[in-house]
Amino acid sequence: MTGAASALFLLDIKGRVLVWRDYRGDVSATQAERFFTKLIEKEGDPQSQDPVVYDNGVTYMFIQHSNVYLMTATRQNCNAASLLFFMHRVVDVFKHYFEELEEESLRDNFVVVYELLDEIMDFGYPQFTEAKILSEFIKTDAYRMEVTQRPPMAVTNAVSWRSEGINYKKNEVFLDVVESVNILVNSNGQIIRSDLVGALKMRTYLSGMPECKLGLNDRVLLEAQGRATKGKAIDLEDIKFHQCVRLARFENDRTISFIPPDGSFDLMTYRLSTQVKPLIWVEAQVEKHSRSRVEIMVKARSQFKERSNATNVEIAVPVPADASSPNVRTSMGSATYAPENDALMWKIRSFPGGKEYMLRAEFTLPSITDEEATPERKAPIRVNFEIPYFTVSGIQVRYLKVIEKSGYQALPWVRYITMAGEYELRLI
Repeated sequence: MTGAASALFLLDIKGRVLVWRDYRGDVSATQAERFFTKLIEKEGDPQSQDPVVYDNGVTYMFIQHSNVYLMTATRQNCNAASLLFFMHRVVDVFKHYFEELEEESLRDNFVVVYELLDEIMDFGYPQFTEAKILSEFIKTDAYRMEVTQRPPMAVTNAVSWRSEGINYKKNEVFLDVVESVNILVNSNGQIIRSDLVGALKMRTYLSGMPECKLGLNDRVLLEAQGRATKGKAIDLEDIKFHQCVRLARFENDRTISFIPPDGSFDLMTYRLSTQVKPLIWVEAQVEKHSRSRVEIMVKARSQFKERSNATNVEIAVPVPADASSPNVRTSMGSATYAPENDALMWKIRSFPGGKEYMLRAEFTLPSITDEEATPERKAPIRVNFEIPYFTVSGIQVRYLKVIEKSGYQALPWVRYITMAGEYELRLI
């Protein structure tokens, strides 16, 4: 990262300094006042709600969490995205220590806050932001702090995200491949937007310092190895890795190798912008009868293979705000009227592939209507679901190897799940 931060400020909602740490000696506490003055000036302009403010040779980058502003000031040309990401990691560290980051928790823990600010950044350069590692030698219990602590090896070696000496009786690693489908359909039934966001979520319970290797059905890798790609190979886009992955190795031969953190973490995320076929298609018809009654007919159809099964399907169908006396019939599942959401909630516990179910609902409307009332804003139909043992992209984990110098055998568990992300149909 070119350039370094000069100072890190923690401000209250009125711009008063709660805590600040000067790292390079080229800015003063008055920078907080100048920053907040510029921030207030920007509030009236909706076009300039960016998290970077420049004033008189100093660049301010900030985020807001609860009733606290985190702000870095610098006189150098810094990587803004890197510092903003760093501040989000600082929030995670404080939440690990204080449960919630807010003005009161900072005032109650000044000593710990200053200790953390000394460790997470050095001379303006971000250092350690792994809360688990920091909590090994910066402890909130004053009695435990009296004992002279030797910094854990994780702070002094290249693997800052994992401590040494971890031991489990049973060595296991769980890998969940989770894909979220985002779809937006307009009133004509045309798909306006569709994309897929995936994540490889890991939970590791492994002893020692294991080396893990993960193989996917990545088209670039399979073609480079000269393997036939008769099975489905995929082109991954916008890949983002956890810091434990060796990027140079991946760039060289597309091998995902890493020493994993202990516990839960996201190994990688990816995106596919190819056209995604709606997994559950919904059609809706609304008929109003003589202003006093409205009839809604909804048809839901699963468009995936019969061997797969969607679970916890929930379809939220919008209804008029002044509707009452619901009379609902469904061919599968149950439907309840949620007047607080102006919606009919249709729940289907199990929805096999290639099936079609129907819902009919009748509501009473008030016979007297306000002629000057503004037209009602039409909400979309929202769909939620989960499909276990299924991925839209066709991503497959070809192997997951765990190698540790003691030679123990680890049990890898892999499962796949597809779920609805922002899944909306503007049909009514």
